[in-house]
Amino acid sequence: MTATIDAASRQDVLSARLAVLRAEREQALAETIPSGAGDVADRATNVDGHVRLAMLEQRITTVEEELAASHQPSTHSAHDGAAVGDVVTVDFGDGPESFLLGSVDEAGDGLDVITPSSPLGRALQGARAGARISYATRTNRTLQATVIAVD
Repeated sequence: MTATIDAASRQDVLSARLAVLRAEREQALAETIPSGAGDVADRATNVDGHVRLAMLEQRITTVEEELAASHQPSTHSAHDGAAVGDVVTVDFGDGPESFLLGSVDEAGDGLDVITPSSPLGRALQGARAGARISYATRTNRTLQATVIAVD
């Protein structure tokens, strides 16, 4: 397994995901265009389509931002601690587990993803091997983990 996801692979994955999202957006847009016939109740079903369209727009914007960031030259080294695109090995108390610190769109190859905006992802950014990190969950519990490796 390659420890760090290379920039070209990351860009390919994000570009492919962006194409799929844009195609879904076009389909959702076509479904939300009101036809001339029907009453208010018929047009009310378009609400779901508009909500779906808004969610797709938000997801497209996020992937576009991630893709733009992936084109920036990286000055990151393993000595700087964990950063987006790194594979981090973490021990939550029951043995080491490896994750990609990145976008959910990059999940695959048997590697789960921790998003950088999640509580755990925020705690991992900048953490080095051997660091003990703490993060709060939605249930207001504080959990701890040990960073085993950053690759």
